[in-house]
Amino acid sequence: MSGPVSSFPGAPKLLRGGLVQLDPTSSAILDVIVFQYNPDTVTRTLQPRAMTGEPGDRLEVLRLTGPPHETIKLEAELDAADQLENPTDPANAPVVENGLLPALASLEALITPSADQLVAAEALFDQGMLEIAPVQAPLIVLVWGVNRVVPVLVGSLTITEEAFDRQLRPIRVKAAMELKVLTTNDLPITHLGSTLYLGYRRGAEALAALVAAADVRPLGLEHLP
Repeated sequence: MSGPVSSFPGAPKLLRGGLVQLDPTSSAILDVIVFQYNPDTVTRTLQPRAMTGEPGDRLEVLRLTGPPHETIKLEAELDAADQLENPTDPANAPVVENGLLPALASLEALITPSADQLVAAEALFDQGMLEIAPVQAPLIVLVWGVNRVVPVLVGSLTITEEAFDRQLRPIRVKAAMELKVLTTNDLPITHLGSTLYLGYRRGAEALAALVAAADVRPLGLEHLP
């Protein structure tokens, strides 16, 4: 767990990761969820999109049909201890009054329609109307440093509440998230999410170019056969 930044005057400021909700039409920021502590580990799984081919199609195995399926797993930790130690600070009032319930509500809102949307959908159902195009959900963007700003879909959210105050409000929580990276295969090319993904890929390609090499001698070869 990455804790508070060191008080040593020369210590660099530690960036924190988080999730941003954007309006996909206007690009307006709707909400920013900053991880109180950066997760200890981030697990990324990439599976290529490739042609399966039929037996005998010997060149099809080298064909990529699109960007890989990428899944990111991480576990964020929340602790109300710091805020509860300074209850008179106005910035700490939400935690002092409600524990970590506001923070959990923000996380749950990532995958839950609003109450008004649920009521509106039920009203349409009662009228015998089929809702063909539901309201578009906000776009969620994982920000993990300046080089990793990537659109995602929350595949699962597991919340473990580990400690409570006297009113049974959680004061220490772990939130495990599984995020699916959204690519140009998932969204129209003109969608804000596609623009963000292409920027993410271009940034990765630029980083890969920094270490690209053609010398096979470190591998014990003078040249490839």
